[in-house]
Amino acid sequence: MAKNITVLGSGFAALSSVRCIRRRDPHVEITLIASRPELQYLPGIIWIPSGLRSRGDLLVPLGNFFKKNRVRYVQADVSGLSVDGRTVHTTAGDYSNDGLIIATGGRFIKKLPGIEHAITPCEGIAAAERIRDRLQQMSGGSIAVGFAGNPNEQTAVRGGPMFEFLFGIDAQLRREGRRDQFKLVFFNPSEEPGNRLGPKAVRHLLKEMAKRGIETHLGHKMVRFESDKVVTEGGEFPADLILFMPGMTGNAWFEQTTLPRSPGGLVQAGADCRVPGFERVMVAGDSGSFPGPDWMPKQAHMADLQAESAAVNLLADLNGQPSDHRFKVELICIVDALDTGTFVWRTPTRNLIVPPNRPMHWLKRLFERRYLTQYR
Repeated sequence: MAKNITVLGSGFAALSSVRCIRRRDPHVEITLIASRPELQYLPGIIWIPSGLRSRGDLLVPLGNFFKKNRVRYVQADVSGLSVDGRTVHTTAGDYSNDGLIIATGGRFIKKLPGIEHAITPCEGIAAAERIRDRLQQMSGGSIAVGFAGNPNEQTAVRGGPMFEFLFGIDAQLRREGRRDQFKLVFFNPSEEPGNRLGPKAVRHLLKEMAKRGIETHLGHKMVRFESDKVVTEGGEFPADLILFMPGMTGNAWFEQTTLPRSPGGLVQAGADCRVPGFERVMVAGDSGSFPGPDWMPKQAHMADLQAESAAVNLLADLNGQPSDHRFKVELICIVDALDTGTFVWRTPTRNLIVPPNRPMHWLKRLFERRYLTQYR
């Protein structure tokens, strides 16, 4: 009888796990449990405010992908696990497995007072559409863009997209001939925002802000948001529109399990993506806390790398074979500014930055098209 691997989630880590499993084993049964049978391509939402992308461009139905890869899809929300991980509890009932990959993403920490006054872009396409609509309605004013981390886990932060929203909005307003009617302010509790991209990148980003006339409010802990201002321990400033990415923590359903947790609330894992103390239970992507440098990113590329390790090692465990496939630690991104892009690459031994240029913008768009083709 064929073994069953259950994958939780429908984001980058989950779908990359499915592709790797099916590529290596045409016979194993795959069950995927997620609330919706679709992929939201979050890296592309930075282009929604300007109209360069729409919901239809970035929301990919997964029916064809499931059929092609012979995936049994269960539409449900996960609510817990059995003690050994062999049964997944969901809103649609219980599902057993021979092996499990947890890839349900992360959850943003929404504890800051007044955070309801801010838009968190990476919550999805709807959030980016709210930004688009607000910008269309505004005739001028102050726009604040910032992010913060999880104080208990340095790697549980996603700040890169906020630089892209910042520079993209600046470029959009210039295109529309409205930039002089707006004040843009970037804020961050660190004096060196974006330091996970590397020292060169931090210097470049701050220089680029100064070049574009973007004000900064750095090095002060957040206190609260109000409907028309941002308040920090170092002072406050007006804001008619606030874009803010808080730090990340684990999913709420983790609380109903005995899964080992990191100080930041994520599922603890090794460099081989195995969850210690749980046989044939793996984690990949934003759900997990992994060993590595403090700059290791929470991004789609890293999720793909972790998904491959999770899939390879789980298949080996199911087949009784030794395997210690460890994911590569690599940060690679193009910080887009609507018409140009800055290439950043970082590994444990190298850090490269290519200054803004138009080909990088088009390379980012080409990558998006090629990446999504495998799921359409």
